Amino acid sequence: MRLFLITFLLLALAGGAALADTPQKLYRWVDKEGVVHYGDSVPPEYAEVEKQVLNDAGVTVGVLQGKKTPEEIAEEQRQEEARMQRELQRRADQALLATYLSIDEIEMHRDRRVELFQAQARVTELYLRNLQRRMASLEDEASRFQPYSADADAPMIDPDLADDLNETRKTIERHEANLQRFRDDEQTIVARFDSDIDRFKALKGLN
Repeated sequence: MRLFLITFLLLALAGGAALADTPQKLYRWVDKEGVVHYGDSVPPEYAEVEKQVLNDAGVTVGVLQGKKTPEEIAEEQRQEEARMQRELQRRADQALLATYLSIDEIEMHRDRRVELFQAQARVTELYLRNLQRRMASLEDEASRFQPYSADADAPMIDPDLADDLNETRKTIERHEANLQRFRDDEQTIVARFDSDIDRFKALKGLN
């Protein structure tokens, strides 16, 4: 029994010594009025302010960032977006300078791309003219039948002719949309290459 008590006391003393050796954290923060506070814990009302962590000698060993306000969060997001835009521009500039040695090369590449869209547009225009001639012929034939004829006694249009009319009309609409897309793509390509030329001039100091 005596041996048990001695062992228990020794363990208790060792535990107390270990706790005594454990460094206690001390915090330093400044409130909105500019008053400096110290404490081993930070009250909830100061959660948004920055805190310094001090050691036993009063030396700052760490910093705890305070809870950010919505305005601070929005500003950080704005700065991050601006940083990403700068990085994207830097990479684009590197690619531009690595791809072309002169403005003539950029213009030559632009003209080849434009010619591709123009060739597609010419083929589509030719096909559309043929479709439109066919459509005119079908409409002329359908004009002798109901519901296209003004003659109340005209017979009802043949289903095959009606289907041919509808299908030809849809095909024309589809190719007209393709033609517009080719023209829009051509304008987009020209604008992009013009922008590349302006940027190339700026990077090379040719303005």
